[in-house]
Amino acid sequence: MELGYWNIRGLAQPIRLLLEYTGEKFEDKKYQCGPPPDYDKSCWFDVKEKLKLDFPNLPYLIDGDTRITQSNAIVRYIGRKHDLLGKTEPERVRVDIMENQSMDFRNGLVQLCYNPNFDDLKDGYLKKVKSAIERFAKFLGDHEWFAGGNLTVVDFVMYELLDQHRLLDASLLEPHDNLKKFLHRFEELDAIKKYMASDRFMKSPLNNVAAKFGNK
Repeated sequence: MELGYWNIRGLAQPIRLLLEYTGEKFEDKKYQCGPPPDYDKSCWFDVKEKLKLDFPNLPYLIDGDTRITQSNAIVRYIGRKHDLLGKTEPERVRVDIMENQSMDFRNGLVQLCYNPNFDDLKDGYLKKVKSAIERFAKFLGDHEWFAGGNLTVVDFVMYELLDQHRLLDASLLEPHDNLKKFLHRFEELDAIKKYMASDRFMKSPLNNVAAKFGNK
């Protein structure tokens, strides 16, 4: 199995966490974006049409004859293989909701981090995102995991997004004990704890070199 992405956490980090948790052996293929001002991406562009992907893009996952792009499609593929898409219909509904809501959450952060006016926009973003985080806290409630009592793929996505937000500003999660406990609970999963202590784990950068935050 080969996972291809930029040499950053970005969209691939939840996938890496999933693959490690499920015990899948994989090559973590990392493409390195060049330095400013050109941010050369030829390392990817030179090979993207040679990988037999229907829609060449990063991240991609190659598993034998199965070749997938789009991060949510990859996450769901792994989830189907390992029964991580919810055990009951209510759980599956919650997974579907969180799959899409989390992408909205991520897109807002990405737009901020790559905006040349990051420093001017950060305070406004922090004020606005507090209500989104409050809704996630309410949705999680007293459940162990976002779908309910069982770990699912959306927990891997939400762990990464909440972790990135606490790196942006640690105070964002302070009012929400259940979210902080969720992060700790996730980090204490045996396979995740082992992975995070290994040299395979990517702690940084969050974003590519063109970003104004998380690029180191």
